[in-house]
Amino acid sequence: MINSVSKKNRIPSRTAITLLAVLLLASYGRESSSKVLSQASQDYFPTGEWRTSSPAEQGIDRSMLKPLVKRIRKNRIDGIDSLLIVRNGYLVTEEYFHGWGPNDLHTLQSDSKSVTSLLVGIAVQQGKLNIDQTVLSFFPEYRKIRNVDERKSEMRLRDLLTMRTGLDWSEDPYQGSPLFQLNNCGCDWLKFVLDWPMREQPGTRFEYNSGGVILLAGVIRNATGIATDAFAQRYLFDPLGISQARWAYGQPDNLPHTGGGLNLRPRDMAKLGYLMLRDGRWGNEQIVSADWVRHSTSHSVLNPRTFASRPVDYGYLWWLLSLNGQGGSHDRSEDIYTAAGAQGQWIFVIPKYDMVVVSTGNTPYFDHAVDFLYSDILPAVSE
Repeated sequence: MINSVSKKNRIPSRTAITLLAVLLLASYGRESSSKVLSQASQDYFPTGEWRTSSPAEQGIDRSMLKPLVKRIRKNRIDGIDSLLIVRNGYLVTEEYFHGWGPNDLHTLQSDSKSVTSLLVGIAVQQGKLNIDQTVLSFFPEYRKIRNVDERKSEMRLRDLLTMRTGLDWSEDPYQGSPLFQLNNCGCDWLKFVLDWPMREQPGTRFEYNSGGVILLAGVIRNATGIATDAFAQRYLFDPLGISQARWAYGQPDNLPHTGGGLNLRPRDMAKLGYLMLRDGRWGNEQIVSADWVRHSTSHSVLNPRTFASRPVDYGYLWWLLSLNGQGGSHDRSEDIYTAAGAQGQWIFVIPKYDMVVVSTGNTPYFDHAVDFLYSDILPAVSE
């Protein structure tokens, strides 16, 4: 059911001034009260569990969400496993379908890439690396790398983050693709990607490349001296109170699959979205710099794809939808920071509405959630 936990407000009767203030606040309606609640939520962080509220108390029309949940539950929207909505720091909707529950770890697929962006940002903040360093400089252990030319030598971390590696790499269709080969080779993943031939100058053209994100796992490990999964747990997951994280591993040395191998609870996916919503701050700690959040959600690549026929831009391993679904404005207040994964894994961060939406699934129609975000969820929100 839609979460509707609420507390009745009591109006204090100490003075006429207090009463007048309450009445004036009520007169502004849902829109103004939502803004006040949003401002009051800036210092709340769900390190333990989420606080809850009814949708209405946070300026969301519950009657517009109920038909959506009903359609998912009756499988009229195929293969959705969970739907969570956070507004003003309150979990207002938490729904699970098809046998899934709140404590089940769910595959993130390529949402893992957006988590990897956060890890790179933390390493940058620690002074361990900068994104204009060349990729090959982080891997001195590989003395013989194939297909090295001037282009490969000039590839930078920035190119991995923006999917402009210059490698001759395509993941569509997946079957037989370089990613398919990597996932099934039982070999050294880092060497596999480092050896891959180039097609063009790095930084010139977008080509979706999970292998480049797996290279970032090796970069983090070599730059920090800490295994990448341990680095993630120590500097990202532990501060946020995320105690259950499971990775898929490969070679060398149980390297975590940062391109698509992370599993988390949907509630913890929402925490990652909330960290982005709060510009990298968690409590009194700046987990990742506000500058990194800003850069990683800047429009580095324009219109490389569409989701549910809506244009989308790309930052540092984060996609960027627009509130109007049309794109083009590049007004940060109108952006939706988006982590997107195969089979329907989504984290939507909506700063203008102080809101995070998470949906997980097991569906070939991976962008169902984009459709119902625009058709059902956003129209239910009062600014």
